[in-house]
Amino acid sequence: MRQLYVNGAWVSSTSGEGVDVINPATEEIVDRVPAGSPADVEPAVAAARAAFPAWSRTPPAERGKILAAAAGLLRERADQVATTIATDMGAPYPIALRVQTLMPAGVLATYAQLAEEYDFDRSRIGNSLIVKEPAGVVGAITPWNYPLHQVICKVAPALAAGCTVVLKPSEVAPLAAYALADVFHEVGLPPGVFNMVSGHGPVVGEALVTHPDVDMVSFTGSTRAGRHVAALAAETVKRVALELGGKSANIILPDADLEAAVKVGVANAFLNSGQTCSAWTRMLVHWDQYDEAVRLAVEAARTYTVGDPFAEETRLGPLVSAAQRDRVIRYINRGQEEGARLVLGGTDAPLERGYYVEPTIFAGVAPGMTIEQEEIFGPVLAIVPFDSEDEAVQIANGTPYGLAGAVWAGTEERALGVARRLRTGQVAVNGGRFNPLAPFGGYKQSGIGREMGELGLEEYLETKAIQL
Repeated sequence: MRQLYVNGAWVSSTSGEGVDVINPATEEIVDRVPAGSPADVEPAVAAARAAFPAWSRTPPAERGKILAAAAGLLRERADQVATTIATDMGAPYPIALRVQTLMPAGVLATYAQLAEEYDFDRSRIGNSLIVKEPAGVVGAITPWNYPLHQVICKVAPALAAGCTVVLKPSEVAPLAAYALADVFHEVGLPPGVFNMVSGHGPVVGEALVTHPDVDMVSFTGSTRAGRHVAALAAETVKRVALELGGKSANIILPDADLEAAVKVGVANAFLNSGQTCSAWTRMLVHWDQYDEAVRLAVEAARTYTVGDPFAEETRLGPLVSAAQRDRVIRYINRGQEEGARLVLGGTDAPLERGYYVEPTIFAGVAPGMTIEQEEIFGPVLAIVPFDSEDEAVQIANGTPYGLAGAVWAGTEERALGVARRLRTGQVAVNGGRFNPLAPFGGYKQSGIGREMGELGLEEYLETKAIQL
C-alpha cells in the first residue's frame, strides 16, 4: 500500500486501512492507497503551519523557479502520468496525455511565471499602501474527473501566492496526485509546503475543513458536497472557494453554421466520457433546424467508439466507477420516463466488462425535465428546441447552475450579444478555444470564486492596507 506525503517525507497512515484503486475499464484492482484518518490530518496541517512563515517570505521569483522546475519535470514524465490517469480513471490515452497531463503542466508553468511577474504591492490609495499577502494554510479537496488538472488548479496558485497546502485527492482516482507529490519532492519543494493525505471525504476532507489551523478551503466537487463544505467551514469562518456542478447550454442560433456547431457541441458534451463539469450537456436549437440538428448529432455521436482507453480507435472510455455508471443509467431511465425521446444509446452495456455507457442522445427534451435540469456526468446529451432568441436565453439560464456555455451565430457580434445575457462564468463564441489563462468558475450554484490565471492566484491572497 502507498503512503501519505507529510512534511517532505512518505509516511504510513495511522489508520492502517486502505482504499482499492480500480481500473474502470477492466474492473481490476491496480493499486491501494491509505484511507487516512483525522489523526493523519493533524501532522499534515502542523507541517503546513510550521512551513508557512518561511515559504510566505520566500521571494516570489524563487517560488516561481521551483514551480517552473516542477512543470518541466511533469512534462518529462507526461507519458508515464498519462498512462496512470488512463488506468485509474479511464480517459482514452490521447485525452489523458493532452488534456489531463500536458494542459495542467502548462497551467503549472503559467503560475511559475505569475509568481515572478505579479505585483504583490498593488497600489497606493491616499496615504495607504495596498498589499496582497498569502492567505495561509490551504486545505485543497479535489475530484476524480480531472485528477491532475484540478489538483494543479488549486495547488499551483496557492504555492505561487506563498501559501502552504494540505491536499486531499479523490480516493477514486488518486494516483496522479501521487505522481505530482513525487515531482514536488524531487524538485526540492521545502518540507511542509505541500502535504497530501489520501482518504474519504467525510473523514479526511471534513477533518481538513474543520481544522482551526486551516485558513482557507478550496473544494471542487458536487454542489451538494460543496454546500456541506461551506457550512462546515463557516464554523471557523474560513475563506472558501468552491468549483461545483454545471448544466451548460450550447445555443445554436438559426444563422449559425449548424453542422460545425453540432459537431463541436457533441465533442464537448462527450469529452472525458461526459465527466466534465463544464460540458455543454444541453444543445439548444431553433425549431426550424431541430430535426436536422438531431440527425447531425446522432451522426457525430456514432463516431465515438467505446472501448479500452489504450486502444487507438477508442474515443469514449469507461465511467470512473460502477457507482457513476449506475447513476448515469438512472438518469437515462428517468429521461425516458418523463417523455424525452431516446435517439441514440441507452442503458445496455456496450462491453462485457468495464463501467461503460454508450454515447446517448435525447431529443424532445423540454425545459424542466430532470435530464435538462440536473448534472448527469456521463455521455448524455439533451437537445432542446426553442422559438426565439429570448426563449433560448431563458432556457439556458433556467437551471440552478451557471458554469459554462456556448453561443453560435452568423456573426460574432450577434453571438456576443447573447453571450453577455447568459448567467454563467464562461461562454465560448463560435467555437472559441478554452483558454487556461482565463478565469474559470461559476455563477449561482456552480460555485464561489475563480480558478486559473491571475484571478485564480488572487483567491489565495489576503488584502492589507498599510497606512503611511
